Amino acid sequence: MMTTGELAEYLGLSTKTIYRNKHRLPTHRVGRGYRFRRSEIDRWLETCRENPGLL
Repeated sequence: MMTTGELAEYLGLSTKTIYRNKHRLPTHRVGRGYRFRRSEIDRWLETCRENPGLL
């Protein structure tokens, strides 16, 4: 599981961008924060590459 900061670094984006678009990402709510599974993010990225209209 990655934190928002770790995901931002992994994707090369700012944390602000991650928070602004969290409804589009496969997220898990943990307490008051969000966590992201690397495998789910990788699958989501592959799906977006195949179907750019999903973004």
